[in-house]
Amino acid sequence: MEQASRTYGRAAHGAIAVLVVFAASFIGNAATMPNIPTWYAELQKPWFTPPNWLFGPVWSLLYTGLIIAFYRILRQDPQTPGRSRAILVFCAQIALNALWSIAFFGLRSPALGLVVIVFLWLSIVANMVAFRRIDRPSSWAFPPYLAWVTFAAALNVAIFALN
Repeated sequence: MEQASRTYGRAAHGAIAVLVVFAASFIGNAATMPNIPTWYAELQKPWFTPPNWLFGPVWSLLYTGLIIAFYRILRQDPQTPGRSRAILVFCAQIALNALWSIAFFGLRSPALGLVVIVFLWLSIVANMVAFRRIDRPSSWAFPPYLAWVTFAAALNVAIFALN
């Protein structure tokens, strides 16, 4: 019976991790995709703008890392000091991830996107620290994510300045 309970726990924690990250991805894509061929295509962009096809594979890899990291935290004993806070920080961070797409693409506002991305960047750092305190390997998903969001912030700044 104990083995079945552990298996169910793994499955439930895996489902939660996937659903939370997929929800943010779905919301972000719903705000982004309709605006790529229209509004975004018409914007002036800096020389370092990557091709549109690159964003999907990069985000897929980053989201996969976030799912694994979140799963590892969810699997920790509920009494683990800092676990609840780490889960809350993760949920805030992933919500800000989706909110950036809504602000920048959905509302077509590079200015509002800048405001959101600052809070997203800070929440990623907080998330990395919170996860590292509980499970060091789970924090490894955040440096590449932080690097990509830093790049996205630079792109956001440039688009704001050019338009």
